[in-house]
Amino acid sequence: MSESATHLRIIEETPAYWRVVFDNPPLNIMGAAMFEGLQDLLARIDASPNLRVVVFESANPEFYIAHFELTAESLGLLKIAGPSGLPILMDAFVRLTRSPIVSIAKIRGRVRGVGSEFVLACGMRFASRENAVLAQVEVGAGVHPGGGTERLPPLVGRGRALEIILGANDFDGATAERYGYVNRALPDSELDGFVDVLARRIASFDRRPIEAAKNLVNRVSLPSADRLLDGLNSFTAALTWPESQRRFQALFNRGLNRPGEMENRFGELLGTLLET
Repeated sequence: MSESATHLRIIEETPAYWRVVFDNPPLNIMGAAMFEGLQDLLARIDASPNLRVVVFESANPEFYIAHFELTAESLGLLKIAGPSGLPILMDAFVRLTRSPIVSIAKIRGRVRGVGSEFVLACGMRFASRENAVLAQVEVGAGVHPGGGTERLPPLVGRGRALEIILGANDFDGATAERYGYVNRALPDSELDGFVDVLARRIASFDRRPIEAAKNLVNRVSLPSADRLLDGLNSFTAALTWPESQRRFQALFNRGLNRPGEMENRFGELLGTLLET
């Protein structure tokens, strides 16, 4: 059974296993509408006691989640509280990490900025070896990450986290796997089958031990909500810096939010963003 939310399609493979497809053409940019869809999805998850596993994927094989949408409406998510009491941008990701269900990101296409922070909030990440690109591009855009990149250092280590964040460049699936950014990078032809088999296997187990085991891992691997909130508040302040305004304008001049070279080669082009 398939049902639609705002820019999310929910496919109920079984009562215990759902697939959620991001479908916000042309680039799957993550803004207010997509976060509204995530809020609706999380409410449905909370109301589904038989659910065990949710796999997140993209309808666009070139863009999993491009980045955050820099509009007044979407920036308002930094101030409006969600059900947890945290700002909605944080709320959705924190509730996903705390949920008793297992979340799996099946990554095909580009996942940058807040998209990277979303997949970091998922319990597991599996990527196409040929067609996955991951990046935290914020420093190259004049700000710093604010949506939960604190989850990255425990996965990859301090040095590699600094390389990813400060270098603000694209990482292919094979390198992401070697660094620990993703669990595995698989040949594109094998990705769907591998994730489906794993999801169905976990979905066949009882929910109580899944939830208990996930809680044990969460206790030793996740940053506190207070630490995440400090990062988000700092990101909000960074949006007002003169240098960030200058770089944002250069990004829009280069074609940000529009299909084309800027979005395709985002990480690479940040190194020459202000050159004339």
